[in-house]
Amino acid sequence: MGRDAPLGRGAGVRGASRDEVDRIVAAWRRERPDLDVSPLEVLSRVSRLARHLDLARRAAFAEHGLEAWSFDVLSALRRAGAPHQLTPGQLVTSTLVTSGTMTNRVDRLLAAGLVERHPAPGDRRAVLVRLTAAGAARVDAAMADLLDRERALLAGLEPQQRTELADVLRALTSGFDAPAGSGGVADL
Repeated sequence: MGRDAPLGRGAGVRGASRDEVDRIVAAWRRERPDLDVSPLEVLSRVSRLARHLDLARRAAFAEHGLEAWSFDVLSALRRAGAPHQLTPGQLVTSTLVTSGTMTNRVDRLLAAGLVERHPAPGDRRAVLVRLTAAGAARVDAAMADLLDRERALLAGLEPQQRTELADVLRALTSGFDAPAGSGGVADL
């Protein structure tokens, strides 16, 4: 992951061939030598990787009749552990959407037979949203497919490089992320 010297200033990337970001950075350095364009070397690659990851996720979800939002809700229920149920409020917190949006999503998943609503014990006004067997099978299959696709995206890295990259990205994102366990697609 290191570099001998900044591109455009005489050296290339150690152990890797030049990519489109290298060409973009070199062009900016040529055209605007007064600017420090080094953030592009990292963040443009992160942006490009995010696009590939988004395509892989959409394909994995679509293969199993899901969209990102439905996977988000079903995976929150699946991660909750047996009996794989949460209150609508917990789902709102986990998926970072409004209660109205969650109601719509639960209604759509209910119509698809992927979740059920049950009265909450001890509170006649409260309900629990529970994953059905069909919902569990669907989210489990989509998750397995997604992980295969994500492994393929990381295939060019050795295990130690993956660990190092995860550590560096954790350090970079720690100031931006919500507290651990707050949910959302990013948490899968």
